[in-house]
Amino acid sequence: MSPRTLEDIRRRLEEFARARDWEQFHTPKNLAMALIVEAGELVERFQWLTAEESRALSPEQRDAVEQEMADVLLYLVQLADRLGIDLLAAADRKIAINEGKYPADAVRGRATKYRPS
Repeated sequence: MSPRTLEDIRRRLEEFARARDWEQFHTPKNLAMALIVEAGELVERFQWLTAEESRALSPEQRDAVEQEMADVLLYLVQLADRLGIDLLAAADRKIAINEGKYPADAVRGRATKYRPS
């Protein structure tokens, strides 16, 4: 069965770690460090590619990117679990904050840092 919610993934990760007696190593510090390592490995898959090449990955490149993205997600879910953070609620709050900070009419099509006048 393939997990369909973050809660499903969280439970599966919890069972995975428990079966291996790894919970003892899954401190917020260790999980945050592992998350950054995996994010770095994701970035490495795009290093030296042009913008166009990054949009047109080969099947092998895409598979490698998919694996790294999954690693990032899994560590993020575990970190949120250890800290009691609801990632979906946090994401909703952050989007709302960003909507206020970056009004669509003021920033549309601009990549430069927005500074309200």
